[in-house]
Amino acid sequence: MSSDEPAARAAWLRGELERHNHLYYVLDTPQLSDAEYDELYDQLKRLEQEHPELWTPASPTARVGAPPAEGFRKVEHLTPMGSLDKVTSAEALEKWAEDVRKRLGTGEPVAYVTEPKIDGSAVSLVYEGGLLVRGATRGDGLRGEDVTQNLRTIRAIPLALRLADGEAPPPLVEVRGEVYFPLPAFRRFNERQLAEGKSPAPNPRNAAAGSLRQLDPGVTAERELSIWVYGLGFREGVPVATHAEALRWLREHGFRTNPEAARHCSIGEVAAAVAGWERRRPELGYEIDGVVVKVDAFDQQERLGALHERPRWARAYKWAPDRAQTRLVKIHVRVGRTGALNPWAQLEPVSVGGVTVSQATLHNEEDLNRKDIREGDTVIVQRAGDVIPQVVGPVLPHPVGTVPFRMPERCPLCDIPIVKPEGEVMHRCPNRACPSRGLETLIHWVGAALDIEGVGEQFVRRLWDEGLLRSMPDLYRLRPEQLAALEGYGEVSAAKAIESIERSKAQPFSRVLFGLNIPLVGWVTARALARHLGSIDRLLAASQEELQEVEGVGPDRAEAIVDWFADEENRCLVSELEELGLRFEAGEGERPSGGPLSGSTYVITGTLERRSREQAKAALEALGAKVAEAVSRKTTGVIVGESPGSKLAKAVELGVEILDEAAFERLVGGS
Repeated sequence: MSSDEPAARAAWLRGELERHNHLYYVLDTPQLSDAEYDELYDQLKRLEQEHPELWTPASPTARVGAPPAEGFRKVEHLTPMGSLDKVTSAEALEKWAEDVRKRLGTGEPVAYVTEPKIDGSAVSLVYEGGLLVRGATRGDGLRGEDVTQNLRTIRAIPLALRLADGEAPPPLVEVRGEVYFPLPAFRRFNERQLAEGKSPAPNPRNAAAGSLRQLDPGVTAERELSIWVYGLGFREGVPVATHAEALRWLREHGFRTNPEAARHCSIGEVAAAVAGWERRRPELGYEIDGVVVKVDAFDQQERLGALHERPRWARAYKWAPDRAQTRLVKIHVRVGRTGALNPWAQLEPVSVGGVTVSQATLHNEEDLNRKDIREGDTVIVQRAGDVIPQVVGPVLPHPVGTVPFRMPERCPLCDIPIVKPEGEVMHRCPNRACPSRGLETLIHWVGAALDIEGVGEQFVRRLWDEGLLRSMPDLYRLRPEQLAALEGYGEVSAAKAIESIERSKAQPFSRVLFGLNIPLVGWVTARALARHLGSIDRLLAASQEELQEVEGVGPDRAEAIVDWFADEENRCLVSELEELGLRFEAGEGERPSGGPLSGSTYVITGTLERRSREQAKAALEALGAKVAEAVSRKTTGVIVGESPGSKLAKAVELGVEILDEAAFERLVGGS
């Protein structure tokens, strides 16, 4: 390989990865499987490790970086991120349009653009020379918090502008967008929150905002956030004259703009579009609370100006949250798979936003007591498009005879006294043999983890109630005749269920790890562990220090993983699942480079007699070693040929092992 080939190969890999990233996260038209994408990603990562000078901030490997040193610093936006005045009726919309016409005063036609008002967290993205250099929250509109490292984990945000052949990047451009939680991802997030003994997020907006302010970017990466980009702030070298043109420019340069944004020639068309969005609102895969209406032409926007940082050329048409009142019949307590007790409300069925609701979240005991929600109260239930309906609060006064809620003193399932660890808001059942632990873990296993087709929560609960299922291994020992004997099951449906369960044995190692319910190990961390360590044997043997070398694993996660695998009961579970045929070794796309020298790093200096530098490097890599350019305390050995440079002196200074050519040949065994 010539000296130019690594650079060319790295550039090609970066281009391919970003192209497929754009196809998947922006255009929703994937062309590669996860395994094929991961293979390209691993190739680029190895190449950048071997040639650190090839790494760039726009590389796909730079998505998850180091956490900020001291929280989040304040940064000023290049142009203010003003709030929008709202309207709530077609009459108010027409009145605003009339005001626009009067202020322009020329009788000229006015066109408008409508876009859904995403209920998320507004951000500003600054690109210099085509590269993302800073991302910030809206803050007070003038200054926000620098959350660049967290925004880089969102794969729908390009790290570099997509440029046409020969196109020069604009010197400076500020892009505005709304980071949001897709509703399916929000469901999974709240399921994990409940299972881990944490309060569920009340709505996707709060969850998105909280995710952007995580000190560990790895946590943000796990939360499956996305973004809709809705406009430009400061711009230099971007030739657009209207908002519609700006959206087109953003799409062409790699940004995810809402495909349903539309240009209208009259305010009557705008009103019809707003009504259409309200009808379709329950069908969307994301949450909106209205429609943003903007005057299209930038020159008209400039002439209209702003009042107190609120633009006169735009309005937010907002709908009222979907709320209803009903009676809270009973407060139940659910025990999650970590033993956490979560209260939930059984309601008299009521229609909220077109959906009949009979259950709602109550978060935790402290929230219940703060709001003083009681059994028998008439309560306000809010959905507002949320995945999980929530009880907002009681309608006062409380009915005569109602009493404040108190968490039970004993677990409702196993009757063991519950505890409340110091510093936590959740009560817990300390009994590791509590029936609910197994039930909730099984629901997680067949759903979010292994995604077993046709085998969901209701299936698991039915088999649990019948006494056929108590653990994950039990699932793989089920027989068709056991299912066929159940009321409502026939031989065909029983055979399909068993077939789906059997197929789940082919799920990759990373999904099995995710399903084991290891504390603090979400999907992203499970995948990183599988790719870095490659097998359950290496994971079992790994120390806390070794685990912290895995991308996204800090001291707390490493400690939790080591503690979990140190438990004999957990090790027996792993062995049993392995014997039943589950995969506990990484497959294609998640396998680390193997070989007897895996985990070692060598540096070559000077001229070797028997091999070129590239041949020597290839021999080391074939055995699993990494070859670096610089000597450090982590270097395993330095291979020295004729006329070595300063790397030899550095190795002597650090006490790193030095190998001459003969020792090197013995090391690689003639490979």
